[in-house]
Amino acid sequence: MRRGPVAVVVRAWAGRAAALAAAVLIAVTFGWAPGVTQDESGPLFAAATALVVLQAAAFRWAPRREAAVGIGLAAVALTLWPQPLVPSASLYERVGMGAFWFLPTLGAAVVGGYPRLMERRRSQAVRAARHSQQLELAHDLHDFVAHDISGIVAQAQAARFVAGQNPEAAAGALERIERAGLAALASIDRAVHLLRDPGHEANCASLPGAAQLAELVRRFNENGRTRARIDISPGVEAALSREAAATVHRVLTEALTNVRRHAPDAIGVEVALTRADEAVRLTVTNDSGRSRARTREHGGTGGLGRRGGIGGTGLLALTERVRAMNGTLHTTRREGTWRLTVTLPATGDTA
Repeated sequence: MRRGPVAVVVRAWAGRAAALAAAVLIAVTFGWAPGVTQDESGPLFAAATALVVLQAAAFRWAPRREAAVGIGLAAVALTLWPQPLVPSASLYERVGMGAFWFLPTLGAAVVGGYPRLMERRRSQAVRAARHSQQLELAHDLHDFVAHDISGIVAQAQAARFVAGQNPEAAAGALERIERAGLAALASIDRAVHLLRDPGHEANCASLPGAAQLAELVRRFNENGRTRARIDISPGVEAALSREAAATVHRVLTEALTNVRRHAPDAIGVEVALTRADEAVRLTVTNDSGRSRARTREHGGTGGLGRRGGIGGTGLLALTERVRAMNGTLHTTRREGTWRLTVTLPATGDTA
């Protein structure tokens, strides 16, 4: 939020003005007030009232260090200014007067400090939202663009291998490279739109969800020798919220990308999206039996990823996203078979 010139001036001088006024009030109180009766204390009362206004301004706008000095001196001045006017007061009466005249400082803290606190919280919320959006965009680029680029690399390698012997096969590979490149450009374009318009994602009907899982598997089958098969139970998509559907798509994208990277010779991939009680479950099973020898030779896993099946930062970040949605993501390995399982609560209409 941009501040006007008046607010800038007040911010710069509020704390100093409060400190200066407090010092003047204390000097006047103990230098002149002892000879003043209560009926003649109007100017002192007006000065104390003005000091409360300066306190509120310091609470609202002054930098912390200047605000602490100014408000502290002002609180002392407000507490002490009526003391010389009642020379015969007892200790308890003086303590009571001091406590009473400390209340305006608390009122100034509420009047000036509360809006400042709310503004600070709004600023923190804006920064947190921007940081969250940056993470979402980074995940989008990793999940979708990396998937398409890995397909481009696989097709380029295949085209180079068969170009001399079968030009027609190379031409088909080039067409698939073109489609993957266009898909990557579309993902980048979507990320740019999100940067320009934070509300674009909420209104963008083209964001991937459960309905695009079959298309994702079809594109995976075009870009390598490993074949994937998908089974989506009837009505399961209606049991997913839009956020959950997008998460399912992202997890599957990352899983298929890791299969292509770490198990290019795998026998096959089985994908299933099913309803389980009050949850929806996605399972991705990678039979890496044929790639085990290659895996041992290169020290890899031959599965969905490294370190227990969750490789790199992709699935690690998605694991946190799934947990935030009260779901679970875990992987298992059994005799050359890797399985990734995501369970999300069913929140949509299941009728």
